[in-house]
Amino acid sequence: MGPGGREHRTYAAIEAVSQSEVVFGYTKYIDDAEDLLEGKIIKPSGMRQEETRVEAALAEAAEGKVVALICSGDAGVYGLAGLSLTFRNTMGLTENVAIEVVPGVTAALAAAAALGSPLTVDYATISLSDLLTSREVIRKRLTAATEADFVVALYNPRSNTRHEPWDMAMQIFLMHRDHETPCGIVFKAGTEQESARILTLNALSESADSVDMHSLVIIGNSQTHIIDNRLVTRRGYRGE
Repeated sequence: MGPGGREHRTYAAIEAVSQSEVVFGYTKYIDDAEDLLEGKIIKPSGMRQEETRVEAALAEAAEGKVVALICSGDAGVYGLAGLSLTFRNTMGLTENVAIEVVPGVTAALAAAAALGSPLTVDYATISLSDLLTSREVIRKRLTAATEADFVVALYNPRSNTRHEPWDMAMQIFLMHRDHETPCGIVFKAGTEQESARILTLNALSESADSVDMHSLVIIGNSQTHIIDNRLVTRRGYRGE
């Protein structure tokens, strides 16, 4: 359903929800889509109930109902598309349930637009959440991305209780990148509460308190510059 603002929903996503009979989703995402849900059977559930939510949605679909499983951003980017396709197979529903994955605007794209054009060239999206991915794997991915000079978009950067992955990320970037590398923090990208801040990598490393789970952080590469107070990663066109 996009990053949150109604104007960022795709037409395909709106159509998919409008054609559904039953709608499953995390409670906040259900609330955000309230204007689309009149006359629907609503099945909200809480955080960390993703597996139960997907199983229940597939079970309803197996009964012949048209079901919408709502995610924020894009369902295939840290969303439930992969889990749905996997569970359909393990539940033996491949012949009974058809799944359509509807693309959406992921947070990295909404944040990039708020900052300017930092994702013009190759980039990596890395989640700093260690709930499903070990810190050692996160460390390897961060190191590889920094050494390869990727622009990096950091999802789930820092929570009230989870500080270590953020601290680790900053250490890795400071080790491999110029400390004056332009970066950006976008708070609640794509919503009415959106705010964006451009700063250097060194300043970013000292701004931990400005980063939370509502933030998307973009760290530039060697070709990222600040032009007219916007982040721009040069691609190599004439005059850049």
